[in-house]
Amino acid sequence: MSNPVMIITEQRHDVFRNVTFEIASCGRSLADQLGVDLISLSIGKEIERLASELGEYGVNRSYVIDHELTEHYHPDIFTDVISRAVTTLEPQIILFPATGLGKDLGPRLAGRLNIGLATDCVKLEIREGKLVVARPMYAGKVIGEHQFRAIPQMASLRPNIFPVNRLHAGAKTNVEVIDLPIDESVRKSIVTEFISALSSKVDLTEAKIIVAGGRGMKGPENYKMLEELADLLGGAVGASRAVVDADWRPHSEQVGQTGKTVSPDLYIACGISGAIQHLAGMSGSKCIVAINKDPDAPIFEKADYGIVGDVMEVVPALTAELRQRLSK
Repeated sequence: MSNPVMIITEQRHDVFRNVTFEIASCGRSLADQLGVDLISLSIGKEIERLASELGEYGVNRSYVIDHELTEHYHPDIFTDVISRAVTTLEPQIILFPATGLGKDLGPRLAGRLNIGLATDCVKLEIREGKLVVARPMYAGKVIGEHQFRAIPQMASLRPNIFPVNRLHAGAKTNVEVIDLPIDESVRKSIVTEFISALSSKVDLTEAKIIVAGGRGMKGPENYKMLEELADLLGGAVGASRAVVDADWRPHSEQVGQTGKTVSPDLYIACGISGAIQHLAGMSGSKCIVAINKDPDAPIFEKADYGIVGDVMEVVPALTAELRQRLSK
């Protein structure tokens, strides 16, 4: 049988992140074009049941590495076991999400396996039997196209870009546990505690709607109006680097070149000038609305809709109008 396409899944709190279904759907399309199977690799603790659900998205076989030491992400252990699994399963293409975990894991795997890696891809296709990918370069100013020289070909996919295709509702895939001994000696560090942010808010990288604020918000106390608007729309709150550096908002909300890369359906930029570093993190948004009192702010060049005005007046008025129209 020809070498399969393989996806590396990511789960949180015993639930697959939505980007896992995105890469499964993309992987299924690539596998169909190549005429090969799509397989998945899940690493964690007691995740066989979870892995079986990937049959709904066209995964032919699910492989699982289940161990006490893989309950939480550890870079050294994950790199070691995944690289050994890749050697055993021999995929021709490896896909995984360009999340915080993926951005840390990908370069480690590429170095261990001595293969190429294309990160944060926004388009994938098969040409003459080879994977060709497109990814933003130079802070999003251009889209570069890349082709691999050797197999396996490995790429990470930007969340919220690829459609989810649930092909077979309720279908289960066969799950096989890979019995790989965990070598604890590979650990260069030990995780003593795992702390998750206690929040019921939508995860920023998976949010369909983001309301982001910059220096124009004038102070941390004014972010309440952005939180209100985000809650009304079922979205998440983001922030520029200047705001995070000023300790107005936590780093987990930072959007930009040194923060998170997001691709929501709607991005509302409030009091954000539009520095290139910020644009690099949100330029993939499907619709951008900018609110800024400076008509010459660079953000307007990227925006689909622009409102020239004081965010302190515009945002409350916008929230009130939306609340009335949405009957909330």
